[in-house]
Amino acid sequence: MALDAIVKGLMDQMAAAPQPKLWELTPAQGREMYRAMATVLEPPAIAIGKIENAAMPGPAGEIKLRLYTPVAGGGAALPALLYFHGGGWVIGDLDTHDALCRTLANEIGARVIAVDYRLAPEHKFPAAAEDAYAAVKWVEQNAANLGVDPNRIAVAGDSAGGNLAAVVSLMAKQSGGPRIVYQLLIYPVTQWKADTGSMTSFAEGYFLEKQTMHWFFDQYAPDADPNDWRLSPLAATDVSGLPRAYVVTAGFDPLKDEGKAYADKLNHAGVAAVYMDYPGMVHGFFNMSGVIPAAREAIADAAKAVRQAFGQ
Repeated sequence: MALDAIVKGLMDQMAAAPQPKLWELTPAQGREMYRAMATVLEPPAIAIGKIENAAMPGPAGEIKLRLYTPVAGGGAALPALLYFHGGGWVIGDLDTHDALCRTLANEIGARVIAVDYRLAPEHKFPAAAEDAYAAVKWVEQNAANLGVDPNRIAVAGDSAGGNLAAVVSLMAKQSGGPRIVYQLLIYPVTQWKADTGSMTSFAEGYFLEKQTMHWFFDQYAPDADPNDWRLSPLAATDVSGLPRAYVVTAGFDPLKDEGKAYADKLNHAGVAAVYMDYPGMVHGFFNMSGVIPAAREAIADAAKAVRQAFGQ
């Protein structure tokens, strides 16, 4: 399978006007570059019922949240989808994933709650995971005030955010709650510095690069045990009883093989996991829906799966 023609054009444009590599920048510079890129690749403002900026107490201070009510929100308690943004635990924020969260809220008919978890290197592992888990607990405990159905809470995220969604699901299982009904894992990181075929085949030239992933890990978890499931959910010894899952990978993504391996691990343990690979896509394509039509279709597919999991 070849690269999608539009994706290839985008990659060619990037190659013709190369930006600095992330690992050549400071984290602050990387965050600025990512924010600038998001404004180019995301669609223009998407209508939404309501957006509220909020905050909650976290393990080490206040955690900012952004709550999205869909256009057809109505007055009844809605299902909730907690969203953890991607960016290698180092870059990304509520704004870089705003368009995606708006789209998911509208297409699922859920209240999407985006979580501004602590970033590395200022806050190293397991800070991001602890914040993500605290957010799920807080949403369940405050469901009535949030207009959320506490029996219909799901988690989602892309890349490092997909890692956090998987990890939070494991944490909830180990701790006996909160009850998470579904996990949407979009090209998730599931293994510390994975040495897979896709990591080798797509190490350079396909948006996310192997050296970038290693830089992310060195910022986030320089001294962590690579087999700690809070970092590498693929290393978890028991994944039975986890929430049902929808796992997305891209055909030209270094993370493809570890995403598929996690979907396989879930299925082998009796957890119903739908695995969806988009062969012509690259890492990050869910955040390129402003320029890649196929990304819009993939987002709609994922939203439909979550909607069905919520019984809607």
